[in-house]
Amino acid sequence: MRDRGLSQALRHGVLIFAAAIFAVPLYLAFVAATHPAKDLLTGVPLLPAGQFGPNLWHVLTRGLPNSAPVTTLMVNSLVMALGITIGKLVLSIPAAYAVAFFRFPGRMLAFWLIFITLMLPINVIFFPTYEVTAQFGLLNSYAGLILPLVASATATFLFRQFFMTFPVQLADAARIDGAGPLRFLWSIVLPLSRTNLAAIFVLEFVYGWNQYLWPLVVSTSPRSATVVMGIQEMISAAQSFAVPQWNLVMAVALLAMVPPVVVVLVMQRWFVKGLMAGTS
Repeated sequence: MRDRGLSQALRHGVLIFAAAIFAVPLYLAFVAATHPAKDLLTGVPLLPAGQFGPNLWHVLTRGLPNSAPVTTLMVNSLVMALGITIGKLVLSIPAAYAVAFFRFPGRMLAFWLIFITLMLPINVIFFPTYEVTAQFGLLNSYAGLILPLVASATATFLFRQFFMTFPVQLADAARIDGAGPLRFLWSIVLPLSRTNLAAIFVLEFVYGWNQYLWPLVVSTSPRSATVVMGIQEMISAAQSFAVPQWNLVMAVALLAMVPPVVVVLVMQRWFVKGLMAGTS
């Protein structure tokens, strides 16, 4: 009993220490966002002040020089993240369904060709992807931000692995009852895959929200920028002041964390169940 108690205390201690490592930068960012800019000239204070509301209002409505208001950047990021997430689900579910439930020549070859794309460095496909996007006139548009990133080998692989856990008798029973492939997918496979859908939705939403390099290339206008690339621009703009506006930059950084955190918290239970189902 004593050994078990010590082991449990050690595990809790490790978790608390890890949580503190992650929490300290967030706390310092919050404290910086609550102070006027002049208070940060000598470092970040340890206690918050009362300027959090005015700083948030400033970045939401005015932003910083040479950058769009944060509301515009947040909307662009939200549209991009949701578009990428929904697009990946729409493409990967039928692909995984076909590989898992149909038998046709070249089935596994097609799957492995999709899977091999995970091993390609982003630099290999970056330039040709940009060339195609520019030729179709999709620069500075939501389509240019979303469409080149909707193909997902990761989501296809995860869905395929999950669909492979379905018993063969389930598909046979549906076929005997007269359900075609689309009816079987819509009425049986998708309802049974809700937790897996939730897990992949969270992963892909965070992936889409945190995109930096691709929006930086295809968005040459401040009005089409995302909040992640906007933070980098605001850092440069903040340093141009006589008193660097690090308080405003930290306020933007905190705002940029809100949508992914909300998505994870809302779908936390399904997210954990989906990950466990995908690895079982």
